[in-house]
Amino acid sequence: DKVLPELIEPYELRAAKLREFLEDVKPSLHYDIVPLADPYGPSVTDINLQCLVVSEETRRGGEAVNKKRLENGLPELALYEILLMKDPDHSQNEEEKISSSSLRQRLLGTLLQPPRRDPALPPRPYVIGLTGGTGSGKTSIAKLLGHLGAFLIDADKLGHAVYVPGGPAYKQVVATFGAEILNEDGTINRKVLGAKVFGNQEQLKSLTDIVWPEMAQMVKEQIRDADAQGKAVCVLDAAVLLE
Repeated sequence: DKVLPELIEPYELRAAKLREFLEDVKPSLHYDIVPLADPYGPSVTDINLQCLVVSEETRRGGEAVNKKRLENGLPELALYEILLMKDPDHSQNEEEKISSSSLRQRLLGTLLQPPRRDPALPPRPYVIGLTGGTGSGKTSIAKLLGHLGAFLIDADKLGHAVYVPGGPAYKQVVATFGAEILNEDGTINRKVLGAKVFGNQEQLKSLTDIVWPEMAQMVKEQIRDADAQGKAVCVLDAAVLLE
């Protein structure tokens, strides 16, 4: 349940940093660093271990280790408790102690690596997908990026445009779902269409198979427009972007 597990460094890098730290503290000691595949690691099986360093928050884990050792016929370990250093600069949302979780939160919004070049994609514009559920803040973020000069593509607006009479999906949607989905003026009644498809996976797939490819094509056209305008960045705001 670590905060932002996606930003945790690879094991090899963490182990190398740990070894460098330990050898700075006391290079004369021998350090055996092992990966933990479970909460206990070698602490409940290694007969040579004598002491376990814990903090106030991990003491219960140390006691659980000793319980397991006794079950395995091994002597208990001495639990040596250390005080955790406080982080004087921690924010309200961060842990009071010096913590890698806090450091990962501070990395948010930081470009950790330069974008990888994909020879199959044009170098400009750089397209950013912006997705999330209702109320997640997509629109606010899109507006902020727009103020910074990004070209905004609103998939919701394209979703409406694709249904209008003369729109790319209009005829096929009417042919598939019938004239009863039409208003008197010939426009598609989205509420009636929605009642037909939502809760019916087969009908919903029939609709998305018609609409999504057309929307994707409209997105590509918008990206070309952005390129023609000399925009360096495009932001595609789409609630079901991944789907």
